[in-house]
Amino acid sequence: MAEQIIGVIGGSGLYEMEGLSDIRQVRVETPFGEPSDEFITGTLDGVKMVFLPRHGRGHRFLPSEVNFRANVYGMKKLGVSRIISVSAVGSMKEEIVPGHIVIPDQFIDRTNATRANTFFGNGVVAHVQFADPVCAELSGWLYEAAVEAGATVHRGGTYICMEGPAFSTRAESTMYRSFGVSVIGMTNIPEAKLAREAELCYGVIALATDYDCWHESHEDVSIEAVLAIIKKNVTTAKMIIRNAVKQIASERSCPCASALQYAIITDRRAIADEAKERLDLFIGKYL
Repeated sequence: MAEQIIGVIGGSGLYEMEGLSDIRQVRVETPFGEPSDEFITGTLDGVKMVFLPRHGRGHRFLPSEVNFRANVYGMKKLGVSRIISVSAVGSMKEEIVPGHIVIPDQFIDRTNATRANTFFGNGVVAHVQFADPVCAELSGWLYEAAVEAGATVHRGGTYICMEGPAFSTRAESTMYRSFGVSVIGMTNIPEAKLAREAELCYGVIALATDYDCWHESHEDVSIEAVLAIIKKNVTTAKMIIRNAVKQIASERSCPCASALQYAIITDRRAIADEAKERLDLFIGKYL
């Protein structure tokens, strides 16, 4: 069985997981610029892990400033096969109470064109399937691990990704609720799209921190309230990851690993050497 390395993208603190050994900080160069920070590698219960703070240590990057392409490329280059995204979100449903966990299975993209959302272009065209944007196998394990951790967890639901950095207006929040979404955040798109292009499994532990601003009987979202709940939820997220890590490290049997097999439209003879070199990590096996 090929060794499976698990990647975690999330806020600062996750690389301080209890029981993580053989810790190293690794700087990765990519054709797409600098990742958010150095990658932290280590071993948890015998499983190799790679951690990356999405916004950089000290939370230096806005959602729109995060170099998602470099982050996902770096994970792939370090041998990661599955990515767990740990993300703070606002709840858009009464039953998803701040402090609850959601394992979403769908996305709506409300970001704008400032975010680079594909590795392709510049001479190579590819269209990956994205109807089911998360890995069902990975998401199922994360749900089971959350239940084992004693969390109140909701399986499935739609994550709407807004641009930010400001939170929603009341009118926007009401409109998004009319879409039937479960949670709202600012970071999982284009991260999920890029993970699919990189043929990496992708699953989300969404930590509900507030009710956005639609809930009349709750105070409007504030950064102080968000940070207070995030602090509590980080411990739960660590437990979920630790509970899931053994199963997640098993051999992949999902279609994520071959997402590019029929996605590359460009005639192989028309792909320039520069493009082949830039994308070799992803498409080399198909050329």
